[in-house]
Amino acid sequence: MKDIYHSNQAPSAIGPYSQACGYGDLIFCSGQIALGANGESYLDRSVEEQCEIALNNMKHVLEASGASLETVLKVSIFLLDMADFSAVNEVYKNFFDAKPPARACVAVSGLPKGAKIELECIAVKADAE
Repeated sequence: MKDIYHSNQAPSAIGPYSQACGYGDLIFCSGQIALGANGESYLDRSVEEQCEIALNNMKHVLEASGASLETVLKVSIFLLDMADFSAVNEVYKNFFDAKPPARACVAVSGLPKGAKIELECIAVKADAE
């Protein structure tokens, strides 16, 4: 059975989707951009700041689902400009240092609301480890 997860510490979905869905012990976290929990926009900030905000949003959604950054299996990063790859890695490594998850990073022609970066992930519930 599919479960739906929501965190009030992360922005609500801006379309017809859930912040995260779970099936069994797996958690599928929707893409996060640099929006605040109350919908405030931080999309005028640098890619590093946007990355940090998006990762913190993802962290809150994961925690609401019973997962955590430590249980993330795969992250997908979508960048507006691949020239930001190194800058994003500098922020990213602060969130995933000991045992980093598998990852993909692709350049895209556009992101929601003009964001510079969007991140999504797949994790496992913490008690399933």
